[in-house]
Amino acid sequence: MRTEQEMFDLILDTARQDERIRAVMMNGSRANPNAPHDFFQDFDIVYFVTDAAPYTRNLEWIKRFGEMMILQLPGDMVDPPPVEVDGYCYLMQFADGNRIDLTIYPIASLAKWEKDSQTVILLDKDGLFPDTPPTSDADYLPKPPTAKQFDDCTNEFWWVSPYAAKGLWRQEFTYARHMLDEYVRTQLMKMLNWYVGMQTDFKVSPGKGGKYLEKLLEPELWQMLLNTYAGASYEETWQALFAMGDLFRMVAKRVGEHFGYSYPEGDDMRVSAHLRHVKELPRDAAEMY
Repeated sequence: MRTEQEMFDLILDTARQDERIRAVMMNGSRANPNAPHDFFQDFDIVYFVTDAAPYTRNLEWIKRFGEMMILQLPGDMVDPPPVEVDGYCYLMQFADGNRIDLTIYPIASLAKWEKDSQTVILLDKDGLFPDTPPTSDADYLPKPPTAKQFDDCTNEFWWVSPYAAKGLWRQEFTYARHMLDEYVRTQLMKMLNWYVGMQTDFKVSPGKGGKYLEKLLEPELWQMLLNTYAGASYEETWQALFAMGDLFRMVAKRVGEHFGYSYPEGDDMRVSAHLRHVKELPRDAAEMY
């Protein structure tokens, strides 16, 4: 595996030797001083160029970066549909384990470039990026919920939980897991992010997908979160659904109390009773109640 320094030398030497590349920016986790450093981190690089056309769909040109394990061209994909932006992107996973996500961006569109707090300027031939502030994860920190956001989160959590229960009773396992993991868990993670923000004065990021929650949650809450990840059985999925409710209830009440927001006790009580009822409902039941 090429070293970090070898990769930076490659990235910068390519830019220095090409007059059309006027600046090099790095963002992502390698530009975040608070992110753990390891060999899995991508090199998220932007080349600001005088003309993007010569670099667009140029599979010969990118060979300079190394032997490819797999390449993705998000701007040319149909599913997921491409995001309409200026420039072009190569997502390059190399055979030696390194990865570069390289964006080619035209200087003519610089006014449209969205600033990011996780930004390091590696090379700037023309002073395109003067006074770039020190890198931070400020743009990725959780923000305090408004009363409406808190209400919507609690409402959605208890609204979608019966969908998972319905799938479990019907023995539609993949549907039930989809509702549990895609919808119920989304609201749980949102509430946990607010809880961590509340505990840290909103100065610490839980990370993408909550990847730092193990370090940020109390051991009791972390274990409760682990209990929400079910095995491949109906009974384990039922227990995960109930575990989600227990954790959500505990954390949401703390968040609500902290911000002075009302927790919907009635919704919780009625939906939780319904979930328990559906779990015990005989398979040959002709009516729900």
